[in-house]
Amino acid sequence: MAELAKEGLYSARAATAAADATTKSVQAWRALVCRVAILFRLLLQILRGTPSWAQLLSSVGLRHPFFSSPSAGYKLLAVAPPTDALPNHSAPASEPLGKLTVVLDLDETLICAYETSSLSSTVRAQAVEAGLKCFDLECASSEQDADGRQKVNHVTVFERPGLREFLKQSSEFADLVLFTAGLEGYARPVIDRIDVDNKLTHRLYRPATVSTKYREHVKDLSSVSQHLSRIVIVDNNPFSFLLQPLNGIPCMPFFAAQPFDDQLMGVILPLLKHLSLHKDVRPILNEKFHMPEWFEQQGIPTKCSTLREVPTVLPSSCYQCT
Repeated sequence: MAELAKEGLYSARAATAAADATTKSVQAWRALVCRVAILFRLLLQILRGTPSWAQLLSSVGLRHPFFSSPSAGYKLLAVAPPTDALPNHSAPASEPLGKLTVVLDLDETLICAYETSSLSSTVRAQAVEAGLKCFDLECASSEQDADGRQKVNHVTVFERPGLREFLKQSSEFADLVLFTAGLEGYARPVIDRIDVDNKLTHRLYRPATVSTKYREHVKDLSSVSQHLSRIVIVDNNPFSFLLQPLNGIPCMPFFAAQPFDDQLMGVILPLLKHLSLHKDVRPILNEKFHMPEWFEQQGIPTKCSTLREVPTVLPSSCYQCT
């Protein structure tokens, strides 16, 4: 009888231990689900409840690529490729080359901006606590109030992690050109804040873009340089470079919910350094991203003339930095 009682005691203890383990597992699972739900709600708040500045300006034609672009079939720069894994169809130059020309998009490539009054204080606090740099600006609007005075918009700008260092290091081997489809009244003060060391050689705004049969606000690289073999454009919206698909680098879009983003320093900078060593960047980028094929899939034909050198014509809307 004593042995049976002892066996029953052991069984009860085992059952209790198993129940405790099950309870802890359930609690841990619930905590995990709760955290995921919080993160998901935060993301939805950013994407739906908190309109970005690009969304706010969509009424006057400024695109918002996150909502307007189709799902990507091209290879985004999600992770840093090993240097020895990069295509090498264009052998490194045996003689010194001039600087590479790098055209940089602004919104959701270097920064992301939101209407201050619509930005959740929680979103801002969490982004800043995680290490994102941000600042507030007053920007001139293209609209006027009832009295005919120009409206002023208040925006909050978040810098992509590593932005200042990226501009500093890339300017050592490249001429940096800022090319945005944004209005100058909005973009100019933003650029003034992020480029305090004047690493950008030129700035181009929406009037410098062109309209095509397939998209508006396209960035024609032939207006920047006559040497298409030595120019690249970094943009989260691939339609921006549909006229020169062989020169495009499609990067991941940046939002305030991405405080640990490593695109600029960990991905784009190493690729640009590699490209700067070659006479012609186009074979390398074509092998890596296959952008002409992607545009064909979107119903946009590409022409062989994208390889042709075109004379330089800097538009009147280009602001040359000094």
